[in-house]
Amino acid sequence: MERQEQPTRAWVLHPDIKSSDPRKDTRRAPQHALEEAVSLARALPALDVVGQTIVPLPKVRPGYLFGSGKTNELGNMLADQEVELVLVDGPLTPVQQRNLEKSWGVKILDRTGLILEIFSDRAQTREGVLQVEMAALSYQRTRLVRAWTHLERQRGGLGFVGGPGETQIEADRRAIDDQIVRLRRQLDKVVKTRDLHRSARAKVPYPIVALVGYTNAGKSTLFNHLTGADVMAKDMLFATLDPTMRAVTLPSGKDVILSDTVGFISELPTELVASFRATLEEVLSADLILHVRDISHPDTETQAKDVEEILATLGIGEETKRFEVWNKLDLLDADGREGLQIRAERSDDHFAISAVTGHGLDDLLTQVSEALTDPKTEETLLLPWSDGRKRAWLFDQGVVEEERQTEEGFELDLLWTARQKKRFREL
Repeated sequence: MERQEQPTRAWVLHPDIKSSDPRKDTRRAPQHALEEAVSLARALPALDVVGQTIVPLPKVRPGYLFGSGKTNELGNMLADQEVELVLVDGPLTPVQQRNLEKSWGVKILDRTGLILEIFSDRAQTREGVLQVEMAALSYQRTRLVRAWTHLERQRGGLGFVGGPGETQIEADRRAIDDQIVRLRRQLDKVVKTRDLHRSARAKVPYPIVALVGYTNAGKSTLFNHLTGADVMAKDMLFATLDPTMRAVTLPSGKDVILSDTVGFISELPTELVASFRATLEEVLSADLILHVRDISHPDTETQAKDVEEILATLGIGEETKRFEVWNKLDLLDADGREGLQIRAERSDDHFAISAVTGHGLDDLLTQVSEALTDPKTEETLLLPWSDGRKRAWLFDQGVVEEERQTEEGFELDLLWTARQKKRFREL
């Protein structure tokens, strides 16, 4: 009989750092930020979150983050609760992490470390695993500076050459750099395969619709509802990591490719943004972006801004069409639902829906179809008798209005879009 490991007792701390200028205070509500941090911690099955605390912080201390009195107070509380892991909802310098671990006698993870742990636990595909591993190594590389006292030792040669030799930190950093280079080469091969798949899709005139949004906004539930797929969709942060694509036929008969991407989050580690850029390139090539929002969440406006900032970081400009989809309408009361629906009806690019019940999806899909319908132009084309393959493609696309046979070949009256014309030239 296998012995099951007991989950690690974890405590979540949210440092509520006071702004020096109240007028420029952009902090999220501390209670909502703490709830999100706890949800992040609970996304890891190996953790048992036994407590949570908001810690008011007038000023950040470079050595310990907190003042000496607060550090001792928190240490006593953690000891009383037999806590084994402390999750600090914010960035920690290597020195702060080392000092707090030494003072409290527990393992400590900051927000970036926690998100990396979740990504590592959830990645399924080869590409996802490589991306997470590379992001984790990039993060660890920054933690080597004065992180452990034993790394101060010098490791030199036989003494025949001057100089103190290589420090353990430098050796560890070089080893990590070597691993990153190795992973990058492996990832490049995977990316080339993805590029081949993308090129193959480009030959088929299907527009790409990308779902983006804050984590747990309901993207995967919407994706499953529209495609009949079985993508993992749970009420937890980062339930889905690996991108999924499916062909969908809209009610108008138009075929599109729907792409479900990794959810975003505030203060998303820069290492992850860089590592997952290849995955997020599906968003860069999208013809239409559906920004899915959890409209029932008290911090929905702040979450929307975080998503827009990450999209801008990825290089997605205003020229890419995008709709804002207000999801989880079913979680609001009657007055809230009615008010949102009235606001959405007054806008051409906002839609109030429930991915669970299907409410509002018909209107959304109708507008998606209209947004992706390119204007058509008439044109007469003469094809030589030898171009039977191109003629067959035109008929397959349904763009031939009339055909006549001449001495030179087929004379075709076409009604087609600029996209179809471009595809035809690439044949």
